[in-house]
Amino acid sequence: MIRSMTGFGRGEYIDDLRKVTVEIRAVNNRYCDIFVKMPRKYNFAEDGIKAAIKEKLSRGKIEVSVTVDNYGVSDADVRLDKDLAAKYYDALTELSDMFEVGDVMGPSLSLLARMPDVIRTAPAEEDEEEIARCLMDATAKAVDDICRMREAEGAKLVSDISARADIIADIHDRIEERAPELEKEYAARLKVRVEELLDGVYEVPEERIALEAAIFADKANITEELVRLDSHIAQLRDFLSGRSNEPIGKKIDFLIQEMNREANTIGSKSNDKDITSMMLDLKAEIEKIREQVQNIE
Repeated sequence: MIRSMTGFGRGEYIDDLRKVTVEIRAVNNRYCDIFVKMPRKYNFAEDGIKAAIKEKLSRGKIEVSVTVDNYGVSDADVRLDKDLAAKYYDALTELSDMFEVGDVMGPSLSLLARMPDVIRTAPAEEDEEEIARCLMDATAKAVDDICRMREAEGAKLVSDISARADIIADIHDRIEERAPELEKEYAARLKVRVEELLDGVYEVPEERIALEAAIFADKANITEELVRLDSHIAQLRDFLSGRSNEPIGKKIDFLIQEMNREANTIGSKSNDKDITSMMLDLKAEIEKIREQVQNIE
């Protein structure tokens, strides 16, 4: 299945304790670059998330956003430093006795609670294996979601490229039909030109005209280029058939470069305005395919 490199996927995991949401966005890129944005305390799961994505996505700039909402339990613990509270109590009591001020019952609870570091909050300890399982579940759903979108986009690309491949094949056939006429037309033009120059003083032998036409035909021969172009078209259609399970974007990109090279050679060798006109149309279609191929994984 041919897939686009652009897409969006979303996956969720929900239970009694938390809701995990993973969103994946992907755009074109030559390689597979994954960037994960998630709460710092869950960084232990980042490598696993990247590995799960790489199993399904081989190319693209991929941005992953992870959010975790803990609504079953608080995500923070309150910690009481009893030893520090006792020291504050003793110090405040001693201060109260020294200046004979304050409550006879000693420092108040509210005062002690406000003392620095007596009561502190800290992130609650969580089961990393359980959290990782939840994150991977949401990630797997997001990956499946973006794959479906990329496959749908890929089908549209295949349809467009296939249509352009048909246009290229038609132009190829018209050039192939036109090419044999070049030698005959060159011979006729050469004969007329020579007769004009000699003005009937000397009659040029037909075999001489035929020889010059043959030399021209050899230089302008584009048979090999047409054969290779035809082979490239067949190979392109084979790639577009989707029979291969491997990413083929880079292969098609290289194939398009080869098609463009053959087109340039045909245009330069033929020295014919009709073929030149057809080559301009051919190169335009190849360029449109090249632009589309940049989106293929």
